[in-house]
Amino acid sequence: MDELVLKLRLLGFTENESKIFLALLKGRLMSATEVSKASRVTRTDVYSILKSFVDKGYCNEIETNSILKYEMIEPEVILGKIQLNLEREKEKKAKAFDDTFKILKPLYSTKSGGASNSNIELIRGYNKQREIKFYELLKNAKKEILFMIRLELFVADYVDETAARFVKNGGVIKSIYEVHDGLKIKRGDKWSKAGPADLVGIFSKFESYGEKLRITSDMIPNYTIIDREVVFMNIIDKSVPRYNEADVIIRNKNFAESHAAVFNALWDKAKTLKDYRKTYNV
Repeated sequence: MDELVLKLRLLGFTENESKIFLALLKGRLMSATEVSKASRVTRTDVYSILKSFVDKGYCNEIETNSILKYEMIEPEVILGKIQLNLEREKEKKAKAFDDTFKILKPLYSTKSGGASNSNIELIRGYNKQREIKFYELLKNAKKEILFMIRLELFVADYVDETAARFVKNGGVIKSIYEVHDGLKIKRGDKWSKAGPADLVGIFSKFESYGEKLRITSDMIPNYTIIDREVVFMNIIDKSVPRYNEADVIIRNKNFAESHAAVFNALWDKAKTLKDYRKTYNV
């Protein structure tokens, strides 16, 4: 019984409502006194809850010669009503959420006193919000994505899948990867040092879905240029703990174009995958 009460409470019933619901479900035509006895809920509370059940369409109120009696309707019908109520409540909360944030958003200002419509956004810390922002930028790209990446770990699968869809839909992805001795790759559940053969396997996979890439051993900045309009920059400082790292999103076409020019200059100097394979005889 306690387990069933808990399950009903998860659907939005109070403890007393749950007990009365189960009493009606197991009984047939019951008076308020009989419901009170079966549910062990005081008669005062039983009357108000039975009235609410009748209003919600969970049970029927039947007049007899002397007293009112109550009978549960088909459980399938009740389930449909509960689902409908939950959906309406969800929509109501979602609307309230949207309406509230429309009011709150203009009140936001940065500590520096910048305007709320600033084209520069700072994300502090190495956290989920950073990944979500980056993923949203990739997902909303229309024509071109330019990556400059200082590899530390193998790139996440969701980025691969998003990039593959982007190329399939006609987008262009060009990437410059900085490789170094500290690069690690995940094998099973463990991280281990990645050698040239590992990197060739990874980069070949990227090229297989249409990504154009170059490889360099020179130190490069860690940023992504989206449609030559948005730049996502990761500020890397090994002396700073990861939780204190920061990313900057700059939405400025001129700034993005100037960094695309830097990208093109580094692209011309970097090695193709074919050249990299020859260098390491892989």
